[in-house]
Amino acid sequence: QVQLVESGGGSVQAGGSLRLSCAASGYTHSTICMGWFRQLPGNEREGVALISINTENTRYAESVKGRFTISRDYAKNTVYLQMNSLKPEDSDMYYCAARVGSCLKAANTYDTWGQGTQVTVSS
Repeated sequence: QVQLVESGGGSVQAGGSLRLSCAASGYTHSTICMGWFRQLPGNEREGVALISINTENTRYAESVKGRFTISRDYAKNTVYLQMNSLKPEDSDMYYCAARVGSCLKAANTYDTWGQGTQVTVSS
């Protein structure tokens, strides 16, 4: 059974940094996309940063480009999201997600989700 376990959320002041981790287990496919989503008003989830585990190709939301970096440790089956220059509007619940195949932006194409980790940025 595929599982994702997140860690690393917390509270920070504006301009600060946090690093999120997502450890995956149970995958047998070689082409996997993992990434981080956050909740938008109206229950929609926005893809913040995505990474292809085998190719390391990445995709970012425009709002985080230049501030957030997604990376992966292939041996540990773990994906990291380094968040720098955090802003109050980055405050949200962040969810790790995974899908077999290429990285798509739509949250409803991801079938495995973590429990979420809260990020709070104060001004």
